[in-house]
Formats: sequence, C-alpha cells, structure tokens
Amino acid sequence: TAVVLYPAVTAQELLASVLADLKVPAPQGASLKILVDRLHAFLLEARAAGRDVILLIDEAQDLAPAVLEQVRLISNLETDTEKLIQIVLMGQSELLDKLTLPGLRQLAQRITARYHLTGLGRQECESYIRHRLTVAGGEGKVTFTAGALVAIHRESAGIPRVINLLCDRALLAGFVAG
Repeated sequence: TAVVLYPAVTAQELLASVLADLKVPAPQGASLKILVDRLHAFLLEARAAGRDVILLIDEAQDLAPAVLEQVRLISNLETDTEKLIQIVLMGQSELLDKLTLPGLRQLAQRITARYHLTGLGRQECESYIRHRLTVAGGEGKVTFTAGALVAIHRESAGIPRVINLLCDRALLAGFVAG
C-alpha cells in the first residue's frame, strides 16, 4: 500500500512518494520515465507473487490536473488480463467537479466505483456528539441540550468537521461563561 496524504506535489514527486512507500529504490532526481518504469517492474513482481498493490490518495481534490493525469497513466499499468494497481482517490465534493473538466475526462472514465458521503442525519449527529464526548472523557460531565443538538445539526448540515468545530466553540463559550 502506498498512501499520499499531501496533495501539493508534482507528478514526479507523486511517483517518488509512491515508490518510497512501496520501498522501491529510485535514484534521486530520476525522470518520470525512470520512476514509472521502476513502479511498473515492482507491480509486475507483486502480481507474480500474488500480492495486490493499492495506492490511496487523500485530499485528491487538491491535486493539480497534471498530477491527476499522471494518476491516470499509472492506472494504465496492466497486463493483458488484469490491472496491476488499484487506485483510491479520496476527497471533498470538489473532486467530483474537478473530474468533470475536459482534460480529465479519460481519468473520470476509468473510475469503476464512486461513493459520496452525505452529512449525518439528526439522530446520527446526536449519536456522534455523544460518542465524541465519551471518547474525550466527558461522558456524564458535559451535555448539550436538545435544542443545542438540533441547532448544531442544522448549522453543520451533518458534516462531522463542522459538528466538531461548533461543539468545540460551544464548550469553550460554556467554559468561559462559567
């Protein structure tokens, strides 16, 4: 498994990072062709050994179009009968918008499965908040009123990151107010 967590990379940096994660040696400053050749050789060896290789890219909405094109080219590494690498792109909803750009049409066509997470429902939001309070050690010590829970869900649209922010600010305001 290779994981890319920082999307502000060039195509060459992406390949170097993938190879480093896969423990494949590559010369410093190697060309794209050399990096791709090294990756392809590794993928063929992994397939021969019966191992699957997965590339996970987080925050993919922030990848430059040229880097996304390199991802498409990596997806072309295959044998006559099978793909050599599975690629998972994770990102915010802007990724869907980016994949509709004309220059990324070929990449969008290669995506075999898509899943879009929606915001949590009201009950899920309340359960999520209770769970987070428990994990933080606040179970039984800190509570939100029913009205506050409704307001948090409404204002956050069920997005966990926004729920966390709103709860954090409410807890801080409660602490300051005594």
